[in-house]
Amino acid sequence: MRSDSDSPDPLSSPDSPPPKTPPNLHQNTIDPDARWLVQKFGGTSVGKFSVKIARDIVSNYIDNHKVAVVCSARSGSSKALGTTNLLLKASSQALRVPATSTYPTPGCTTPGTTRTSRNNDWTSPLHSPGGSSGSRSPSRSALPNGGLSSTLMMSSIMTMSSIPPPCEKDEPPFFATVELIRSEHITEARSSITSFTILKELEEEIEQDCDALRSFLMAIQVICEMSPRSKDTVIGFGERMACKLMTAVLRDQGVDAEYVSLDSVVPDIDEDSDSHGPTLDQQFYDKLAVAFAERVKQCGSRVPVVTGFFGPVPGSLLRQIGRGYTDLCAAVLAVGLEASELQIWKEVDGIFTADPRKVLTARVIPVISPEEAAELTYYGSEVVHPFTMEQVIRRKIPIRIKNVENPSGLGTVIHPNSDLDPSETREILLPEPVSLEKLDYLQMVDQGHKKLPTAVTIKERIVVLNVHSNRKSVSHGFLAGIFGTLDRYGVVVDLISTSEVHISMAIEDNHEKKIMDRLVKDVEKYGTVTVLRGMAILSLVGKLKNMVGIAGRMFTSLANGNVNIEMISQGASEVNISCVIQGRDAVKALNLIHQSCLQIEVEGRRGRVGPWLF
Repeated sequence: MRSDSDSPDPLSSPDSPPPKTPPNLHQNTIDPDARWLVQKFGGTSVGKFSVKIARDIVSNYIDNHKVAVVCSARSGSSKALGTTNLLLKASSQALRVPATSTYPTPGCTTPGTTRTSRNNDWTSPLHSPGGSSGSRSPSRSALPNGGLSSTLMMSSIMTMSSIPPPCEKDEPPFFATVELIRSEHITEARSSITSFTILKELEEEIEQDCDALRSFLMAIQVICEMSPRSKDTVIGFGERMACKLMTAVLRDQGVDAEYVSLDSVVPDIDEDSDSHGPTLDQQFYDKLAVAFAERVKQCGSRVPVVTGFFGPVPGSLLRQIGRGYTDLCAAVLAVGLEASELQIWKEVDGIFTADPRKVLTARVIPVISPEEAAELTYYGSEVVHPFTMEQVIRRKIPIRIKNVENPSGLGTVIHPNSDLDPSETREILLPEPVSLEKLDYLQMVDQGHKKLPTAVTIKERIVVLNVHSNRKSVSHGFLAGIFGTLDRYGVVVDLISTSEVHISMAIEDNHEKKIMDRLVKDVEKYGTVTVLRGMAILSLVGKLKNMVGIAGRMFTSLANGNVNIEMISQGASEVNISCVIQGRDAVKALNLIHQSCLQIEVEGRRGRVGPWLF
């Protein structure tokens, strides 16, 4: 843990520059006809491009829109240093029983290491005058969700916050992990913020959050138990600190922003509901949308910076939704605000016709249907989770995917209307003037998008289970028995092909070897089982129903490239044709299919259309 005597604090140095007074801050438009625009930024964007987000993205939208910003927990300088990963690590460390007692004894402190409990009320310009949930008592400051059901947890936290920490040699391992989180955020703050006043306020908030996190983890260690809701609470610290950082950067860049925590919204909904049960239904999300919108509208003309973490939900946020809850939060907020669109900002130019790292001629897809985007997500491309898409698409709200490093790029629009003509496509993609080169690109796309598939994708690390029945005629319980076995082991089938006496299943190779061995042994009750490892699923996605001969072109291209096909499947929706191939042939197969099925040929032009236009 950092000692105050380790190094001089630049904020308190006599040579520090005088505090800067921010100029008149840029606010959201007051045009009554302006619609809301929800912009979601991932952890990598917040970690690397916070200044660019404030200066080049948010600032350019708030004159014509009411912008709400949603942030994920900040990524670190490496994947292992990502805030969420570190918080999960600290949670695990808190449950480890220490070899010796970590309780402090009187006089056992090291000079400079004592920390005091501080109230977590926000009184800085980063926070609204009234706060997101009114004033807070010191005990609640350590509990971002307003408290836990366990009385023992509460009393433990109060005890831990009122006594000095243990000697350095007795510090639990999660202290070092929390210190790493603190130092990563402090370093980013000092490299991104120029205002002395804003920086000092932010550093105090980071220190307070880390103090509260330590106290919370100490209490968990005392009771030797962590409920799913407690784990959610620990994870929530990541979004809190990321949004406070983003709020400070926005204000430093002249944007009047307000930090908004949603961690007290869900319990209010829960209390008014009869029962949600173990599964969150659509009615729950509809109520959540209304509550989110009401809270955000309280910001007035300030730009709300909203935590992607939205508090404890019935059954736990991580268990019910997983780590993609920030995208879902942004989608639900967009629904509540009746936004013109939901923007998801990444570090890529949009959705490509193939992985541009593996296919050099891959190009950005201008407009894609939700069904096509869902298929790409299922089969290996990182787009948007289908359930998140469903929340906004069912309300006719488009999703625009854009690049933080290239804000002027066209990006990709996931549009509710999948039957757009070329003029509608250009109108959707060009809200602002763009270069003639990009307009020329759109014209080329118009020539091809009606008769070409949308994309080709690959999902690697696949295992194929082939089950051949020992009986000449299969009983009605053959398939039921096999799928019942898969269900018991929690195995999800990505692809399936069946005949009367044979079934082939492609599954992800993400299970422990001993679990797979037991699964195969149980499935052998129904027939002879063979296992093929090191496979990959190749999927051609698009509106294939009326593309006569597209399957023949796909498989002929693979045959000409000497790529063997182990299994073929096509869904009833006819949105994709998939096959299983050897994993070692994945990159070659991607390029073969892209060249034969997705390449746009333009008369009088040399070369191919590629990502270099963006």
